[in-house]
Amino acid sequence: MLKKNQMAIVIVALMLITAGYLNYTTNESEILTSGNTQDLAAIGDATLVNSNEILEENTISTNEINTASEEVKEEDNYFVLSRLDRDKMYSQMIETYQKLIESQNISQEQKAISQQEIANINQIKNAIMICENLIKNKGFEDLVIFVNDGTVDVVVKSENLQAEKIAQIQNIIIRELKVDAGNIHISNKK
Repeated sequence: MLKKNQMAIVIVALMLITAGYLNYTTNESEILTSGNTQDLAAIGDATLVNSNEILEENTISTNEINTASEEVKEEDNYFVLSRLDRDKMYSQMIETYQKLIESQNISQEQKAISQQEIANINQIKNAIMICENLIKNKGFEDLVIFVNDGTVDVVVKSENLQAEKIAQIQNIIIRELKVDAGNIHISNKK
């Protein structure tokens, strides 16, 4: 009976995470494909609020945004956006478990399982951050690490990967994320 309840909670949590992710990606693509540049330009604008009036203050003009985005290379965006997506996914998972913990409808055992899952996610996030920093110290300009069910995918910004560098990356991943070398997949992106 207990295992069925635990499985039900895990399945519901995964469904919520998937629904949240799909909702997020759908809303984001609708904003980007709507073609309304005024909506996109307004993202990130600061609004000062006072009890008598509301003032809008644009800290960065649209021209400055366009100039800055042209300066950022497309390959740099891959790494930044991939890390942001990964971090959003982990945040959504933690939020889902937090809601389960705050719920009055689940048992203390189920709350304990949710707390343990939050601790596991934070541990993985910390290990990924350490790995990325250690690998950057080995001379790579940028990289992103994805962990999924015991496998680790590493994408490094590099023209080519030498056997020595691959071995260094594998050693760091094995040590920090505690996975087998056979479950580590390393690729490069220019």
